[in-house]
Amino acid sequence: MSEGTENLHVIGRWIEDRARQTPQRSAIEFDGRTMTYGELDATSSQLARALLHFGLSPGERVATLTENRPEHVALLFACAKAGLILTPLNWRLTAPEIAAQLETFEPALVCASPTHRPQVDHARALMTSAPPALDLARLSIELGNVSTHDELPLVNDDDGLLIIATSGTTGTPKGVVLTHANCFWTNVGFDLAAPMGDDDVVLQVLPQFHVGGWNVQPLLAWWKGATVVLEPSFEPERVLDIIERRRITTMMGVPATYLMLAQHPRFEEADLSSLRRVLVGGASMPLALIESWQARGVDVVQGYGLTEASPNVLCLAPEDATSHLGSVGKPYSYVEVALHDHRTDTLIIGEGRGEIYVKGPNVFPGYWNNSAATTAAFDDGWLRTGDVAERDDAGYYQICGRAKEMYISGGENVYPAEVEQVLAAYVDVEDAAVVAISHPRWGEAGVAFVVAKRDTCLDIVQLTDHCRSGLAPYKVPSEFRVIEELPRTSVGKIDKIRLTLLAQSSSQK
Repeated sequence: MSEGTENLHVIGRWIEDRARQTPQRSAIEFDGRTMTYGELDATSSQLARALLHFGLSPGERVATLTENRPEHVALLFACAKAGLILTPLNWRLTAPEIAAQLETFEPALVCASPTHRPQVDHARALMTSAPPALDLARLSIELGNVSTHDELPLVNDDDGLLIIATSGTTGTPKGVVLTHANCFWTNVGFDLAAPMGDDDVVLQVLPQFHVGGWNVQPLLAWWKGATVVLEPSFEPERVLDIIERRRITTMMGVPATYLMLAQHPRFEEADLSSLRRVLVGGASMPLALIESWQARGVDVVQGYGLTEASPNVLCLAPEDATSHLGSVGKPYSYVEVALHDHRTDTLIIGEGRGEIYVKGPNVFPGYWNNSAATTAAFDDGWLRTGDVAERDDAGYYQICGRAKEMYISGGENVYPAEVEQVLAAYVDVEDAAVVAISHPRWGEAGVAFVVAKRDTCLDIVQLTDHCRSGLAPYKVPSEFRVIEELPRTSVGKIDKIRLTLLAQSSSQK
């Protein structure tokens, strides 16, 4: 992107404009260090030129494996300025899972923090053709110095900015491409629903491999000139300390985040007087938990979204949190939402129940290099979410269930098919199926039903270890149940409804 670009929605311009206006203001705080807006702009511009000099071309991907770090933020803005696409990978994945995603997204470069460099090296060793790997903490040094006068390429609003990896129902990784314009309009609508000012201090604990790690508060904060306090991991006691010490005004998390904070012995005594608002994603919060935060004078903003919508779709205002319990609110500005009745293949007018369909400038253009999945994701221009909701006569939406089998554990998407593939690979397993049940801490958790091969005795401890070696921890089922055979429908498909009822009834005993 040249400094005089006419494309108004490109994200690189945000940091340039902010650095010009308030260069000495704190943009990022991390581990006792501060990066100003002037430093963030200068560092990202230098990185952008160095990446292009290294041999990357606009449109290519830069994969990362890192905890939340300021260097990662600088790299995002560098990609934005150079026309590259940042592709952050989930550091909870195993080496084979990381290798699979690298093969899918074909990045020109992968950058890892020192903590996660061994995972990247292991993953690259499993590949026949692996991208070069550099140390994220020393990226400027490893890329080498280049002229600060080299002109950056023109970046368009509809160019890709992020690819967020998500597994499909088959367990095959897909990449959600989010453009500069997607992120721009999401943040415009978000600011109208949950305004942010330059005096805000944002605590960022959501990992930066999530769309929420960028597009729910952090990018808006950097646009508005606020300060973002980056935390590499979530530790309840440390978070309470940071809220007190840094006078945090707002933060984003999943219900499990706020449950663990509320259950901490220091919660009732902690100084939360600076905290005006918390945002909740992934699932609705139970009434008791909402009230525990409201009792501390903190507004709770809930909603609904998905990565393909970058991610904001519906928002429940804090004043509606208790009066519309279980609701996820109404559409954000610039977002159209409809309910689709699959029986009649029509959109429902007024109140009713159906699959959530979404339109708007926040909706992604498609999956990376996967035209079949992209085609399947849309219906006459509407994004099909796969989630079923009810809309009341006042226009409030409430999620009823998922048309797809994906469930959310601790804010992380889990696809049963992916877990079932790992279970089926175990030597003593004949058949396997995974369903989800509610969990008091993680929201939902998986229950694995397994059928042992004839004349074998399944060792659940060893089976659990097998899953842990091939799956990220949040994907490993919380329970394993051995049964003689899996129930099936009349057409031979596994009857997940019966298994779910069995799992639910057994868990209540």
